[in-house]
Amino acid sequence: MSIQFQQTIPIFRMFDVAKAKEFYIDYLGFTIDWEHRFEPNLPLYMQISRGGLSLHLSEHHGDSTPGSICYVRMTGVEEFHREISAKGYNYLRPGLQTQEWGTRDLNVTDPFGNRIRFSEQL
Repeated sequence: MSIQFQQTIPIFRMFDVAKAKEFYIDYLGFTIDWEHRFEPNLPLYMQISRGGLSLHLSEHHGDSTPGSICYVRMTGVEEFHREISAKGYNYLRPGLQTQEWGTRDLNVTDPFGNRIRFSEQL
């Protein structure tokens, strides 16, 4: 049997579920796959996804460090930029950046300081 790594799923810390859903679901277009709490009123742990990208969002102390960054290779970054720009999110207006090393990047920052760099090879 050979070693195979199946998938990487970044974990981002969140501090406000409503703000997290406004950003990831309403603005970026992810869907909620599942939510888990050990008991009512305990921290939420959830998985969201869009296409082949899954993220875990956690209210649990010790899960991830606020201000983390995730690098996502993708295709269609310009279309994605148009899509989210049309939504008029009040807290972020990201632009596209063409890098000298041959990528076009779209950087977004969630309400908790976590960053995602969506990057397409040119």
